[in-house]
Amino acid sequence: MGTLALGALNVAAQTSTNSTPAHSASNDDPLVAALIEKGILTDTEANKIQAAIAARQTNLVNSLPASKWKISDSIESMQLFGDLRVRYEYRGADNVPGAVPNTYYRERFRYALRLGLRGDLTDDFNYGLRVDTSSNPRSPWATFGNNTTAGSVTPSDKSQSGLNLSQAFIGWHPESWYEMTVGRMPMPLYTTPMVWDSDINPEGAFEKFKYNLGNVDLFAGFGQFDYQDPSSASVSPTGDTFLLAWQLGATVHLNKSTYFKIAPVLYNYAGNGSSGGLNLPFVGQGLNGANVGIPGGSNVAGYNQQGINDLTILEIPAEFNFEIPKTPLGALHARIFGDFSYNLQGNDRATAAYNANPAAFPGMSGPASDENIAYQVGFGIGSAGPVYGPTQGLVYGSTAKKNTWEARFYWQHIEQYALDVNLIDSDFFEGRGNLQGFYTAFSYSITDCIIGTVRYGFADRINGNLGTGGNNLDLPGLNPIKNYNILQLDLTMRF
Repeated sequence: MGTLALGALNVAAQTSTNSTPAHSASNDDPLVAALIEKGILTDTEANKIQAAIAARQTNLVNSLPASKWKISDSIESMQLFGDLRVRYEYRGADNVPGAVPNTYYRERFRYALRLGLRGDLTDDFNYGLRVDTSSNPRSPWATFGNNTTAGSVTPSDKSQSGLNLSQAFIGWHPESWYEMTVGRMPMPLYTTPMVWDSDINPEGAFEKFKYNLGNVDLFAGFGQFDYQDPSSASVSPTGDTFLLAWQLGATVHLNKSTYFKIAPVLYNYAGNGSSGGLNLPFVGQGLNGANVGIPGGSNVAGYNQQGINDLTILEIPAEFNFEIPKTPLGALHARIFGDFSYNLQGNDRATAAYNANPAAFPGMSGPASDENIAYQVGFGIGSAGPVYGPTQGLVYGSTAKKNTWEARFYWQHIEQYALDVNLIDSDFFEGRGNLQGFYTAFSYSITDCIIGTVRYGFADRINGNLGTGGNNLDLPGLNPIKNYNILQLDLTMRF
């Protein structure tokens, strides 16, 4: 019987040693308690045996070689995150005046990797790092077989296969009602791809304040984003251009699964840039409004596509979320969402465009006024459970659970002088102004980490007298764009 007791105590002590420090025999270990209760062991005997076994286990652990992988004590947690995506894509524009032929399209097989680390630090700090497969701030994608090395005709050329730092930030959240972030960060504003491409990670600083008032969550966010540093030693004290964002918002919870969210934000610029075309008045026209090529590039005076002059933008994104508890497909989550934007200096932007080169506006005797509005309105529905938002959900690959799905649709209208064309979504619709059309997508999670997605969009010009201002590497130089189509078939592995 004594041998049996010793063996039982050995198992109990090993379990205790592998998880927590050894305790006295009077602890809650059911095996030790049972042996004492039956009179097989006294408390003193049990304590001595257990202490001896614990000491032996400690000596064994101490004799193991130390790990060569060491993490600073200041790092409290570390999470690997990211995704690997492959895509078939078709995009094209028809009826481009002056083009021969007058249909331009691209078919591509593409891939993208985003890989990062994030976690918590001591004293209420957090951090994040991420790399991806493109230097383009509005796209992480690389193209199969795209040989960009000079003179290279070798299959599987790797010149497009580098990794670029897309996120590097430090956060601080000393109180439940306040947090701030500095560095190159995930988009901290509540906004939509109509105004900000979801691939853009702004650089600078952001402060957020939160306050709960019953069933209403109030928040305010303030961004100081470094838009351009010309690195000019002759500029004093600094030549940096900043985009400033001022947001106030509220989430109103009507019940457990129903809520309304709205968050107006005002954008203004400190400085108009000093290079790359940012310092020139935005024109937005192609050559005489009718050519696919713009002489001297897209940012020569008179045809500038990237100027950030006369932009003071009020954006009002909003959404209404509710659950449909009983359907043949089970409980569903539904969203009605939208965004409205107005450039308070839109008419000044139009005047500056016309005055920069009246010849670029054939048939017009003056600037096109009242081209200052952009809006988006849409509907989404999918499986209950995942978190949905403007860039959250299965459609954006931010969540995955086997056999869940999401469908999303919206109509979008962006007038020529309404937004900063350097920021808007480069896919839907090609990062351009003066376009309107629809977007639709459907995603299904094949496993807990694999998502299949189909997206399609169509857009056309709003004002036939104006070009489609903006510059995007996917269909470069095309201006104006008419009858724009895009189809994407994605397979995403999320981790």
